[in-house]
Amino acid sequence: MKKTKFIPTPPTISAILCALVTTMAGPPTGVAQEEAAAETDSLTSRSALLLTIEGANSRRLRFRGLNPDPIHAKLADGTLAAFQPSEGDAIPGVEGSRWKPIKLSADGSTEERGLYLDVPVELDKAETFLLSTSGSETYVNGVPRCGNVYGYGYVELPIALKQGSNHVLLRAGRKLLRALLSTPPSPVSLSDQDMTLPDLVAGESANTWGALIVRNATGETASGYTLTVTGSGFDESAVAIPDIPPMSIRKIGFPVRCIAPHETGDLDTVITLQSHEGEAHHQIDAVFKVVRPDQTRRITFVSEIDGSVQYYALRPAVPASPDDPPPAIVLSCHGASVEGRGQAAAYGPKRWFHIVAPTNRRPYGFDWEDFGRMDAMEVLALAKSSLPHDPARTYVTGHSMGGHGAWHLAVTYPDQFAAVGPSAGWISRSTYGRRRRSTEEPSALKQLLERSTTPSDTQALANNLKHHGVYILHGGDDNNVPAGQARTMADLLATFHHDWFYHEEPGKGHWWGNEYSDNGSACVDWPFMFDAFARHALPPSTSIRQVEFATANPGISSKCHWLEIIQQERHSAVSKADLHLWPNKRQIQGSTENVALLRLDLNPMSNREPVSLEIDGQSLSDIPQPISGSLYLKRDGSQWRVVEMPALDEKGPHRCGGPKDVLSERFLFVYGTNGTAEENAWAFQKARFDAETYWYRGNASVDLIKDTDFTLSGYQDRSIVLYGNAVTNGAWPALLNDSPIQVSRHGVRLGQREIEGEDLSTIFVRPRPDSDRASVVVISGSGLAGMRASYRQSLFLPFIRFADCVVHRQGEPVAGGYFGNDWAVETGEFEFASPSEF
Repeated sequence: MKKTKFIPTPPTISAILCALVTTMAGPPTGVAQEEAAAETDSLTSRSALLLTIEGANSRRLRFRGLNPDPIHAKLADGTLAAFQPSEGDAIPGVEGSRWKPIKLSADGSTEERGLYLDVPVELDKAETFLLSTSGSETYVNGVPRCGNVYGYGYVELPIALKQGSNHVLLRAGRKLLRALLSTPPSPVSLSDQDMTLPDLVAGESANTWGALIVRNATGETASGYTLTVTGSGFDESAVAIPDIPPMSIRKIGFPVRCIAPHETGDLDTVITLQSHEGEAHHQIDAVFKVVRPDQTRRITFVSEIDGSVQYYALRPAVPASPDDPPPAIVLSCHGASVEGRGQAAAYGPKRWFHIVAPTNRRPYGFDWEDFGRMDAMEVLALAKSSLPHDPARTYVTGHSMGGHGAWHLAVTYPDQFAAVGPSAGWISRSTYGRRRRSTEEPSALKQLLERSTTPSDTQALANNLKHHGVYILHGGDDNNVPAGQARTMADLLATFHHDWFYHEEPGKGHWWGNEYSDNGSACVDWPFMFDAFARHALPPSTSIRQVEFATANPGISSKCHWLEIIQQERHSAVSKADLHLWPNKRQIQGSTENVALLRLDLNPMSNREPVSLEIDGQSLSDIPQPISGSLYLKRDGSQWRVVEMPALDEKGPHRCGGPKDVLSERFLFVYGTNGTAEENAWAFQKARFDAETYWYRGNASVDLIKDTDFTLSGYQDRSIVLYGNAVTNGAWPALLNDSPIQVSRHGVRLGQREIEGEDLSTIFVRPRPDSDRASVVVISGSGLAGMRASYRQSLFLPFIRFADCVVHRQGEPVAGGYFGNDWAVETGEFEFASPSEF
């Protein structure tokens, strides 16, 4: 049982609501805890300033923000730390804007909406707190910390406040703004919120993983700590945890090894944090669910993307008899705000298929793109490797945002699913997200950079749906995702597809049920969709005689059956191939578009005699079939020729795409310490901010280390996110010495072009020089102004994508583009804003 002590707010704090100290009952020997006290603060309501915008445009401005935003400008120019608004101040040029005094409620919330909330804090001495907020952006004395746009209750960040005046500044999110300080239960502590725990199967042994948050509320790296899980049937061995940087949090994975009881229900455990001396430092309670083998359950795993502990939900098939054929797998993508377990629970029992529900990394996650897409495909691979199933019967469906996920996965991986069934799904962000569109013709540079979003364009890749059966479901009165999204896709399918069905349920909204569903969730558990699925199966690749395939990035999707697009001519534009194969004639004929290098798997051929090709009007005869079965074709100008397998140091499916696309291989953050005190502070704070954002958005855990602790051999074949420039980050020479992009304090060199200035920020990707698969992503600035501006370039927000390289000045791109297939500038595509930049 937990004990909570309420500590009165010091009278010198102006605007903090109350300070809570949370401690745990039943302490082991050596754990210092105080008895609960029922004291409450008589001054729980404090003053703050809320930036309000009156008038018809107030809601639009709250959600879309100001352009330009004065807070972002102050962050970039270094004046945000000294910013202190006064009552009645207005934002220049924004009619109806005013900083007005308000009283915060007992839980730290505002009672009305606004764009920004400024919470002043006066302290007699420096103190450390846990900060809990609600708002899309958080600044503590001008330093960005993880926002809480969705208002989750588990965001508690260690912060150090100085003696005297402090300011906590929050930007509006989906819920009312809120700021609350509490006292850490111990300098290094555990959180009982946001745990990722597996469900245990009654009577079975478990050897899996869990994860929980460890908070370091000290000014030093927390090293040498261990975790122990104590409970009936559990292995209670102490497990070492990685270092936690100062004033930060990290979600730590720990092994779960136990024998579950035979009874279902809750299984209580205690998790203890021990210091390097072996003394118990802090404890929390953790409850594991014990379920029957046929019940919906959470299955945890360690992701190969970043080494974090994730989960997926399984509703296992319940065959009527042991003689039933192997079940199918239905991958089901949840909607926004829904957990994977809730998605799986929305289905009634199924005889002939498993429901596998990945998480998109979080309830909102990444719209099933980027890390959400990677999560879905990683979970599908795990389910296939662990569940009895028919490999020819794999399907994908989803609701709302998950309906978009179903579209996105189907057009991206056309040979992985026999049928797709989006319900209430939107098409793409460009069709649904209320994006503001400029009326001006974009520059050549902006058009080139915008091409990086092509992998998200469902309609541009829609021809890949020819490989699937398609069942579209939508409520006719849906006011969340309008039925026009489904009708648009139906109209598009009607122009080329011959195996699709559209059902629009009259009078139904976004979420609905009726007598057709076993559990009232007909918009998800729609039996007629599954009847359609049952009539489709994936054919073996050896039986396929025509492959028509498109991709916008081989690093995301390169292969369909026996055809693979290895390299593009124009990166991030749509590449297409349409080839016919006649095995007995040993002929292949067809056409390509925007393809530089192609691989054909010739194993479907009837024998190993020479092959003839006719491709893009060119004939290639009597080609010996390679021993490997893979034939590589390279395009030089307008001519194709047979080549050997390309070198791994070139672009290819194993390593290409923009900075977000290459973030795998258990990547880590390396921040610079070779600069000035201000430069080093930025590098650490930006790396910590990105780590916190990735945890918040992606349930993730990232190693965050100093450049002085990095060695090539110590972190072999792992991708790197490097913070700093050639002067300030000591890992630069080992990783980027030969890079055609070099960043100094005074400018950026991009190939043969010099871009001068100390206000440049850049993000780019390079192959890691000592690895055939890992990459280096660089977040850099030419000076402090450029470094601070990089906060606006986040790798871990959804629907934001980057070209291989982008250079910004004061938030506007001045150069960028894509490296060639040899990773050179000269063979790539780059544009520059204007000659005056150089």
